[in-house]
Amino acid sequence: MVCGPVNASAADHAGAGPASASHHGDGDSVDTTGGTPGPARADVPRRMLLAIGGMVLLGGCSVTDSFRRNPAGPVPSAAPGSASAHPRPVRPVAVHQPGPGRRHGTPARHRRTIAADEQPMYYIHDGHRAIALTIDDGPSPAYTPQVLRLLHRYGITASFSMIGINVRAYPGVAREVADAGHMIVNHTQTHRDLAFMPPARIADEMDYATEAIHRATGRVPDMFRAPYGAWSPTVLQRCHDTGMTPLDWSVDPRDWARPGVTAIIRNIMDHTRTGSIILEHDGGGNRSQTVAALGVVIPRLLEAGYHFRVP
Repeated sequence: MVCGPVNASAADHAGAGPASASHHGDGDSVDTTGGTPGPARADVPRRMLLAIGGMVLLGGCSVTDSFRRNPAGPVPSAAPGSASAHPRPVRPVAVHQPGPGRRHGTPARHRRTIAADEQPMYYIHDGHRAIALTIDDGPSPAYTPQVLRLLHRYGITASFSMIGINVRAYPGVAREVADAGHMIVNHTQTHRDLAFMPPARIADEMDYATEAIHRATGRVPDMFRAPYGAWSPTVLQRCHDTGMTPLDWSVDPRDWARPGVTAIIRNIMDHTRTGSIILEHDGGGNRSQTVAALGVVIPRLLEAGYHFRVP
């Protein structure tokens, strides 16, 4: 296609023919034959074709020029109120979105460097006769303050594995634990068995608890304990992704089953060694046996030369 001004002589040559017998003021032929074909009528198609051809030539040049300016072609304008008039925001990739009434985003943490294949911690490595005491399933308005008083009396620090719904219910008790200088560990939101949960629910259980703990205490936990010690590759991967060390235990006196104060004491004293992580509970039911047993084993362990540390 040739773009540019139409050659007048070529147009005249293309439109040459017998003159019309009658002319209107604008130069168009007027049919005076009553519809009978004649030389004047035959001239009309030629001129019309000439005019249409010129318009096509000029239009083609205009379209070609626009594509030269924008090789992608003209961009259609969006109608007001249409979806394209208001572009949809791009959702970040690989970000888990909370459900209604949930978190406003997991608080930022100072992340530890967690190996992708890190296994749960069953022992601490903090010197000869170093041990750790962990208290699970609180906070409890009935038993957590009693445990705190015992720890304060003997000047030791422990780790409290807290359940998110309990933290939300008793934020003041959670703050007392934090203010006393003890470690707070994420113990899920509702204490469910995570081993066979889908990844999204595992993330919810862990993230909700982190949010609850942060709101109540201002801390972001950097350790996680799976309920029932039920670990899976997905749970460990989530620990890695969120910078939380997986924490387990090596001494379980089964205080949660309320076997009796004497049984709890005997179990702890018989199985504690250097590096042991002792499991006890301040929530999940009547923990009066636990409190009574701690009042005995803590001074006994101190007398035996053990030092209480946090993992």
